[in-house]
This record gives sequence, C-alpha cells and structure tokens, in this order.
Amino acid sequence: MKRRLGYEDVALALPVTVPYVRYSIHGAHWFIGQALRALLDGSGLRKEEIDGLALSSFSLAPDTAVGVTQHHGLSPRWLDHVPTGGASGVMCVRRAARAVQCGDAEVVACIAADTHHVDSFRRMLGSFSDFARDATYPYGAGGPNAMFAFITDHYMRSFGATREDFGRIAVAQRANAARNPNALLRKPLSLDDYLGARPIAEPLHLFDCVMPCAGAEAFLVLSTQRAQDLGLPHVRLLGSIERHNAYADDPVMIRGGWAMDRDDLYAQAGLGPDEVDLVQTYDDYPVIAMMQLEDLGFCAKGEGPTFVREHDLRVDGDFPCNTGGGQLSCGQAGAAGGFLGITETLRQLSGVAEGRAVPDAEVGLVSGFGMVTYDRCLCTGALLLGAAR
Repeated sequence: MKRRLGYEDVALALPVTVPYVRYSIHGAHWFIGQALRALLDGSGLRKEEIDGLALSSFSLAPDTAVGVTQHHGLSPRWLDHVPTGGASGVMCVRRAARAVQCGDAEVVACIAADTHHVDSFRRMLGSFSDFARDATYPYGAGGPNAMFAFITDHYMRSFGATREDFGRIAVAQRANAARNPNALLRKPLSLDDYLGARPIAEPLHLFDCVMPCAGAEAFLVLSTQRAQDLGLPHVRLLGSIERHNAYADDPVMIRGGWAMDRDDLYAQAGLGPDEVDLVQTYDDYPVIAMMQLEDLGFCAKGEGPTFVREHDLRVDGDFPCNTGGGQLSCGQAGAAGGFLGITETLRQLSGVAEGRAVPDAEVGLVSGFGMVTYDRCLCTGALLLGAAR
C-alpha cells in the first residue's frame, strides 16, 4: 500500500450538541442553524470565517448542503454533503482534515442534524433505499428492527451469544447516560428490566432498539495553530479509515469493514488496541456494538460475548465504552447519531466531560456504521483521536 500523508497539525474542537427531543415541529434546517450558532458563539468566529462545511442529514431533502449555505448565509469555499448516515461523522472528519491540510479551507464546520415528528420515520424508510425496500417488502418486513433481528439472530446462532450478553451493553450504557444531561433516557436500567422488556422483533426486545428523535451534533476541524490562536481546547487526529460494501460475499453480516482496515488505523497512530483509553462504538443495536469490539481488534471474531462478560463498559470500568450513553440511551437523532461518538470523545479528551470523565484519558477510538440495506451495513469507518497535551 502506498504510504499516505499523515494527519499532523489537524485538530478537532468545540463539540456541540443541540439538545435532543423526542419529537419536533422544527425541520432539519432549524437544527443545523442552532448548531451553527453554537459553533460561532463558542469559537468567537464570524460567520465569514467558516469557510468550509461538511454536512449530513436524512431529513434535509429536497435540500442539500448547498441550500443550507443560502438559508444560513454562509459562503464557504469548500463544501461536502456526506450521505453515509451513521458513518458520516468519521467521513466528514476525513474529508475536512484533508481540506484543511491542503489549504482548501481553514475552518470547517462539521454538522449533522435531523428532525423527527409523527410519521416522519415511516416516510424516511420508504425513500431510504429502493434496494432495501424491494428486498424486504414482499416478505412483509420493513424497517431496521426486522433487519437487525435477522442479523442478531444469525450472530447468536453463529457464536453462542445470549440476550444477557447484549443486555450487558445496554445496561452499562444506561449507567453512563445517567451522568450525561444530554441523554434522553436516564432512568436506571437493570439486566432484569432489559430481559423482561416487551418483544419487538425476536430476538430483539424494547431496549435493543434505538429510539428515533430530533437533534444535532457539530464540531470544528481546523489546524492546531488556529485552534490555539482561538483559545479552543482541542484534540489531535491520529488516524482514520473508511470502507464501503465490505465482505459482500458473506450471506449475512457478521463483520464489517473495520476488520479490513484496523491494522492500518493503528499503524497510522503508532498505537495498538491496548493503548486506547475509551471507545465509542456506533450502537443502533447491541449486536453491532459487539461486532465493532471484535472487528476493531479488542477481541477475536466470535469472542464479543465473552469480552462483555469479562469487562466493565461503564465510565469508571476497565473498558469505558460509549461513555455518554451512546444512541441506545441518548437517542438517535438521524445522521447526528454518527457524530455522537465524536463529540463525546472531544469532551472526554479535552477535559470537559463533566461528571463522566474517564480518568487520565489520552486516546479515544470512534467507530461509525451506516446505510444498512437488508442484510448488512454498507459504510464503516473509524477514527483515533488524541489529547492535545
């Protein structure tokens, strides 16, 4: 493989969360505008100084990032609209980092936002993917719960995972969410609560399923010098990977593109999995979080159930994972779900994760996952981020 340019002098700063709500009458433009305002207020930048924009949204249609520039009075010289859902945060960082490095932009606002209201989720599913619709609707199934029930059942049959194993993930993340004022679901969740919840699509029950909501996440990508000049706490980008349509010959998904590229990810940073202090996995369903623990090298394929039995995933445990609660407890604000792990890691590594800080954290890994058709995910990616100290 040809050696790539590293990410020296690329910084991520100013994590923003526009508070999640279960339903909203506001559109995606409104949430984007709230995120943009928070970035300007927090950085002291003028709107004209935001000369790059990377955007992801499911509910912005028929507009794209171009329409957002007019709506919010921006005039960037670099623009990207990233349609990879839960992988979009990672991919926005990758593209924005290269834009900053080559001088195409000095300050890139990375924003993901979506609204959610009565019937909006059903309408989004109907237009999400012709391929997925045509593959599932004739069988009377549609939407992510049925798809992930299929994937979860296959994983359980393949590797002997139990509902208790998946429950350990959900319960630990709820404990983390109790420390996060931005999480929508903060009521304590026990393993008995998890196991006794009503079935949705066997083997999935209520607390296996991410809750759709509305909200936004955002941050800035810029040079370390510019971040220092602005007085912004920031983190360093140590490495990144992405992959699309990985392992297409697998009859049903049991692994993702992370497994293809993880060695490259760690090599870029000069680190190994044992040097990562906290992990943010994309967690629309527990089985996917478990796959990422395997595919990112924290355990071998099929050993995810044993791993979660032997490790404590809470903030103050031996393997802090989804330290803000993840989507399973924060809610899934559309494409913003793919940014959630990034903003949480920025807070952790820049010392502003009040009440839930992982002690002495220096390195964080963020994983993205998006665009599931009917039997697998098409887009995967990951970042390694380091504290700037």
